[in-house]
Amino acid sequence: MSTFLDVRQMVRDLELLVTCESPSGDVKATMRAADVLTEIAWRITGCRPDVVTRQGRPHLLWRFGGRTKVLLVGHLDTVWPLGTLDRWPFEVQGDLATGPGCFDMKAGLVQALHAVATLDDLDGVTLLVTTDEELGSPTSRAWIEEQARGATAAFVLEASADGALKVQRKGVSLYDVLIGGRAAHAGLEPHKGVNAAVELAHQVLAVQAFERGGTTVTPTVVGGGTTTNTVPAHARFTVDVRAETVAEQARVDAAFGALRPRLEGASIEVVGGPNRPPLEAARSRELFTRAVRLARRLGLPELTGVAVGGGSDGNFTAGIGVPTLDGMGAVGDHAHAEGEYVVISAMAERAALLAALIDDVRAG
Repeated sequence: MSTFLDVRQMVRDLELLVTCESPSGDVKATMRAADVLTEIAWRITGCRPDVVTRQGRPHLLWRFGGRTKVLLVGHLDTVWPLGTLDRWPFEVQGDLATGPGCFDMKAGLVQALHAVATLDDLDGVTLLVTTDEELGSPTSRAWIEEQARGATAAFVLEASADGALKVQRKGVSLYDVLIGGRAAHAGLEPHKGVNAAVELAHQVLAVQAFERGGTTVTPTVVGGGTTTNTVPAHARFTVDVRAETVAEQARVDAAFGALRPRLEGASIEVVGGPNRPPLEAARSRELFTRAVRLARRLGLPELTGVAVGGGSDGNFTAGIGVPTLDGMGAVGDHAHAEGEYVVISAMAERAALLAALIDDVRAG
């Protein structure tokens, strides 16, 4: 393996990607960013991707050679709307680069391509890049799982957590609780109504009681009613659930299915369920051990691992049983916040680590 990594070129490539804005909700913008990434990859690796369109949305697949043994997973879309660059341009200040989407997660894509370019042999390496991860991967989930099946390892190019690799991610479940009541005049005959808002209050407290240990159950958006003098006939609230294990995710899902009205005449309908399975610690343990050993061999800073609440496409690869190590992308901070940044000197270090891991996994 060649160890040459041109950090200045990595920063130039990062600038090309960041200055091509790619909000998840704008498919044309993500297509433009896909074109930019394709040209960067062609220059670095001499390979162009297959463009896979799902429900009108493009995703990219570089199958560098043979059956997939090591799958690299990333996304091009960001949470930043078009025009963000006008007030917050890409900028380099000393050892830091800033700009919308640089940390989450365009630097990870640049690092992956430069890592692949250092390998003497690309057999068994596949890079998958989606454009809807920030939306929950609605069009790409099945495709990700399809590409991951049979792989020995998946490395997710999401940003690190203050330099730590992400060895565990909570699973995500999303619910919409719809409550039916009966309208009546709030002043003249409220007793003839069934107050959906009161039923909602009972149910919000009921679902919050599903929390246990590291499992969080958080009511988020609440609404209902029509006018101030009408007993509300309808109400609804949404719930965000995060669970560390498949068993916990299933327990909470069963509890939602068992919800029953407290008020006579009220009705409840629960819509939704598990959105991402957990990336359990057991799925990352062996790969993290390899990463620590290789980082020491390369003379890199000591690696640490961390459990996080947010989900990624690594939840999907781990969910079908593929050993998965997440947070292999940028070192920096402030994901989804104005001012997110990347530590430039760490880009080459993490690219070298990724390349070493790819070789190590393929060697057995």
